[in-house]
Amino acid sequence: MAKRDFYEVLGLAKNASKDDIRKAYRKLAMKYHPDRNPDSKEAEDKFKEVKEAYEILYDEEKRTAYDRYGHAGVDPNGMGGMGGGAGMGGADFADAFGDIFGDIFGGGRRGGGGPRVQRGADLRYSLEISLEQAATGFDTEIRVPSWENCDTCKGSGAKAGTSPRTCTTCNGAGAVRMQQGFFSVQQTCPTCHGSGQEITDPCTSCDGVGRVRKTKTLQVNIPAGIDDGMRIRSTGNGEPGVNGGPSGDLYVEIHLKKHGIFERDEDDLHCELTIPFTTAALGGEIEVPTLTGRGEITIPEGTQAGKVFRLRGKGIKGVRSSYPGDLYCHIQVETPVRLSEEQKNILRQFEESLSGGGDKHSPQSQSWTDKVKRFFS
Repeated sequence: MAKRDFYEVLGLAKNASKDDIRKAYRKLAMKYHPDRNPDSKEAEDKFKEVKEAYEILYDEEKRTAYDRYGHAGVDPNGMGGMGGGAGMGGADFADAFGDIFGDIFGGGRRGGGGPRVQRGADLRYSLEISLEQAATGFDTEIRVPSWENCDTCKGSGAKAGTSPRTCTTCNGAGAVRMQQGFFSVQQTCPTCHGSGQEITDPCTSCDGVGRVRKTKTLQVNIPAGIDDGMRIRSTGNGEPGVNGGPSGDLYVEIHLKKHGIFERDEDDLHCELTIPFTTAALGGEIEVPTLTGRGEITIPEGTQAGKVFRLRGKGIKGVRSSYPGDLYCHIQVETPVRLSEEQKNILRQFEESLSGGGDKHSPQSQSWTDKVKRFFS
């Protein structure tokens, strides 16, 4: 029988995250596990199918191959027997759930029955930058906390002249099993915390941890066009792994400072442009700021508040864009204040001259007045 699509097996969309994959697997594996469905061949087959789908989609390299070539891209005959369906009928519950229960019980993958190998934790670093820096990109240095092997004990955690011994609780396995009803659950050893070794005489420099906290300086390239909330991954610069596990990654999260003039909307910029009411009435040329210098727009006669003018290509070229966005100038008409008596008289004379022209000078006001009259009539 032809295999079903792995995304269909787990009930997921193609763009599902790793967390979505893990949750879907946990739910379905609990439902179809042989311990919960004794003597059910259908449940056993479902369990195998779910586990195989999880093993392919949770691994980034295998998932990439599957997305590109389908089942042929992850054929166990061409991938060193990678397929996860065979031989799972009598597998222990903890073995089947080791990957997803690791988050709950603190475990990780093991090799050869030895101490648990754990990938280091990812780190996040928040970096606040200006809009100008985001537009042009730049290189910067950041200082992040990190763990490094203790120079005194060379990472063993034991005092000089001594060495760790095999944990007597788990016999070096790094994990113990607990029976919970009909479930047999594997849990990190409470004595050695998964290392498989006990330190009876700890190093005084690191208190037996084998690592010391230090600060390291990293060079980070901020690409031009980066936007608020985007992240830059620095591979391997997270927390170091445990028992030979790989280091985690460092994610630099970008936050844009509030700008005094512009607001960003993806690749476009917006700004408010305040003009005198005389310019709005008579028209004229107005100078406007841009990220790359100065620009100019022509204000037509009779421009109203709220009018928007666009300057093409004066926005930001995003990291995934082939051309820059636009700058939108939103017009605000300023009403003069603190007028002298002479200025007030001039305005009164001006108002009287407008009244003689009927509604041709104030079409919007006349339209509003007509609407109000119809409303009350």
